[in-house]
Amino acid sequence: MLTTTGLNFGVRRGIPHLLGICIGFPVMLALIGLGFGTLFQLYPVLHEVIKIVGIVYLLYLAWKIANSSGGVSEVSQSKPINFWQSAAFQWINPKAWIMGSSALAAYTTLDDNFFIQVVIVCVTFMIITIPCAGVWLVFGAGLQHFLRDPKHLRIFNLCMALLLIFSILPVVWEMLT
Repeated sequence: MLTTTGLNFGVRRGIPHLLGICIGFPVMLALIGLGFGTLFQLYPVLHEVIKIVGIVYLLYLAWKIANSSGGVSEVSQSKPINFWQSAAFQWINPKAWIMGSSALAAYTTLDDNFFIQVVIVCVTFMIITIPCAGVWLVFGAGLQHFLRDPKHLRIFNLCMALLLIFSILPVVWEMLT
């Protein structure tokens, strides 16, 4: 998603999308670690509902990306994902839930320093996410020069949509097994 934002809007206009991820994910992680996870233990169906909503939303985004003509007039009239949309997206992103839950399970113990452990995991994710996710945004912006041809842009959009769909497959597989 960040690559597509960088491609269509450039790095500067993609910064709110990037920051929404870099801040939204650790906030979600903190809330899971500090109590939201208990809610899912009491009501496991909520966790499944969030996964399903996330999968449907990611499929919708893949469809939108695949069907984007990506022409200059379309991009100039549309807007990139903003900070709040990007931060809120973390809550329905099944990959974020799996990664966050796994990280909390792997890097925390239920001792008297649990709060500090959760804070350390969240801060670590925030610090690591900025350069890692930023690379995807810059990569997309760098592709602007190579994808001026509408045919090439169409192929790129289809590839990005397929990659997004493929990224959902492990979540679907985990739900089915």
